[in-house]
Amino acid sequence: MVIAVASGKGGTGKTLVAVNLALALAGEGLGVRLMDCDVEEPNDHLFLEPVFSSRERVELSVPRIDPRKCDLCRTCVDFCAFHALALAGDRIMVFDELCHACGGCSLLCPRDAVREEPVPIGRVECGKAKARGEGGGEISFCRGILDIGEPKATPIVRRLKERIEEGVVNILDGGPGTGCPVMETVRGVDYCLLVTEPTQFGLHDLRMALEMVRELAVPYGVVINKYILGGGGLDTWCAENGVPVLLRIPYKREYAALYSRGLNLVEELPEWRERFLRMFRRIEEEMVPGRART
Repeated sequence: MVIAVASGKGGTGKTLVAVNLALALAGEGLGVRLMDCDVEEPNDHLFLEPVFSSRERVELSVPRIDPRKCDLCRTCVDFCAFHALALAGDRIMVFDELCHACGGCSLLCPRDAVREEPVPIGRVECGKAKARGEGGGEISFCRGILDIGEPKATPIVRRLKERIEEGVVNILDGGPGTGCPVMETVRGVDYCLLVTEPTQFGLHDLRMALEMVRELAVPYGVVINKYILGGGGLDTWCAENGVPVLLRIPYKREYAALYSRGLNLVEELPEWRERFLRMFRRIEEEMVPGRART
């Protein structure tokens, strides 16, 4: 199973949900792989302290023009939908930050004047993390890291998803919002948990996130973090719109204090392990053929 954790905005508690779900499942002896797909600002490792055993650079192949062969025919310039190539006087200019590494320019060049050069944009790191305490279980952990100044996070998310494992529960902790990296994280998963908060901002961004998962035809459920009595209108809105609420995490100083110290609910408060496990069982029920909600 592959479960994505996403939200329409940052600060809702995606990391809280992803990490604690992984810990709860590992504590039951289930195989778990947690993948931090928020490659611009990954922080799952702060709560798990994994030991990394492998690191791989992620590169994009960007075009380079051979001026000895190029006759300025503009075939590559006219093809590029992202305007990464431009004719400037007597030469073709390449803007690496706009290139999406599709390879079309090199394929179409009639004079074989375009070659591709690998340019590093980030890295993927993998290792293992062990839950604190006896019987905590082990979690396979991967994260992507985008190099400072690089604008394209999606290729790193794509490389991370190549490490999805068969026979275990894969949890993908996505970035905030509904942009391209998040869409790539959610695309093709079995289920998406949308984490929100009981405010008007939270509801607004939840609506955008719902549009995304529905467009991608991915089954979904909602987790309300920082929950207050009545859910700030979220409970009513979800009920009226047929949106399932799988878990409510109350707004408590105690929980915030644990989080600020890098501690996890399921390790410090045993009742939360069962609550996250109940949520997982509901997700499993949603995955029964013919019952998935999209």
